[in-house]
Amino acid sequence: MIKLEKVIAPKLDGNVLPVQLTDETMAARKANLLKKMQEANYEAVVIYADLEHGGNFEYFTGFVPRFEEALLVIHQSGEAYLVLGNENLNKVPFARIEAEAVHMPHFSLPNQPMETTLSVSEILKQTKLEKAENIGLIGWKNFTSRQEDNAVLYDLPYFLVDGLKQAAPEASLKNATNLMIGENGLRTTNNANEIAHYEFGAMVAGNCILQAMDQLELGKSEMTIGAYLNDLGQSPSVVTIMATGARFEKANLYPSAKKIQLGDRISMTTGYKGGLQSRGGYAVHSSNELPEGERDYLDRVAKPYFNAVKTWFETITINMLGSSLYDKIEEVLPKQQYGWHLNPGHLCADEEWLASPVYPDSKETIKSGMIFQFDIIPSVPGYSGASCEGGVVLADETLRATIQKEYPEMWERMQARRKYLIEEIGIKLSEEVLPMCNATAYYRPFFLNKETALTAK
Repeated sequence: MIKLEKVIAPKLDGNVLPVQLTDETMAARKANLLKKMQEANYEAVVIYADLEHGGNFEYFTGFVPRFEEALLVIHQSGEAYLVLGNENLNKVPFARIEAEAVHMPHFSLPNQPMETTLSVSEILKQTKLEKAENIGLIGWKNFTSRQEDNAVLYDLPYFLVDGLKQAAPEASLKNATNLMIGENGLRTTNNANEIAHYEFGAMVAGNCILQAMDQLELGKSEMTIGAYLNDLGQSPSVVTIMATGARFEKANLYPSAKKIQLGDRISMTTGYKGGLQSRGGYAVHSSNELPEGERDYLDRVAKPYFNAVKTWFETITINMLGSSLYDKIEEVLPKQQYGWHLNPGHLCADEEWLASPVYPDSKETIKSGMIFQFDIIPSVPGYSGASCEGGVVLADETLRATIQKEYPEMWERMQARRKYLIEEIGIKLSEEVLPMCNATAYYRPFFLNKETALTAK
């Protein structure tokens, strides 16, 4: 039975400090890629990046090519090249991977100096690709179309694909992003150091959403509340959302000067590396303040949705098939009735959405070390949406022991979060499920009532 009751709100996460990835972690990342390259028979891989799609590149280099594009070329021998524009060449000495610099001014901003006599293909030849027989191209998307040959769908700019074909005319090119984010991809699981690294961003997002909810009042503007959704100078992983009333008016995506009025629909989202928090509901104290025709919102939308939240957190477990989790959510929150259409849960890392093993008929196995976002978006005509998106990491006994030993403060935070969800919210978590921040699964659908939340106690 889902109820809206007085609940002790979670406290803000304290001691929110970044954790750097260790040299051991970075070395293991490269070693694991070389092993996968050997298994897949790639003599080399070419990893593309821009600011929006830099996760696979950053995974090895430690940085994204801000306002430029970049390539990382890695040979099966371990030899590596960083192909960079004018304003990222200075990052090579700081990169987390040992690599030779290759200057490609074509990656630079428009009208910056193009002081080179070399063509794109001639520059790419400096990465010694001409003798490779099989080259994997890694952009950011692992295509899963059932109508096309996904191996020859490339999400690199045409001028690069064309240049690579000229630089390595005898090579077979294939989309190799599956090495990174496909089934058993390198980035789909995390070690204890990586989890601690990503917990920082998850905590920032959690604190932001809790503070923004506490600040929400009638007469305040979207921008006033939106200011609480960004913090500590960190770069968001998504567009920050604070919307009251109708969304996307005149195609606007960003918080505006619009002021919150009684009965408005509310949507807010903030995300950083490692986690996102999203909330949806109404600017009301109780159901009788809802617009006429929407006063059954709790029973029609919010409570069934939160039952799906409870079910998801209580169902997910290591070694289950992604399809089993999908089917369970379809059972308790039928898609046809509640209008959701995306994957009910996905992986995250540097990106808000990395990939997802949760889809119909999925044979992918949920594994220890996966950082998951609970993410179901109901869309029932005539009502506001409902949302309390947040994240957890799954950890088997070995990983839990490592976290407890190497990151005892994070372990204590995770155990306190588990206790809160079990005792205060009524969600029975298995030992494998470790919440990434204090805001996870805390949901107030009526934003003006700051004492009540949905519970399953």
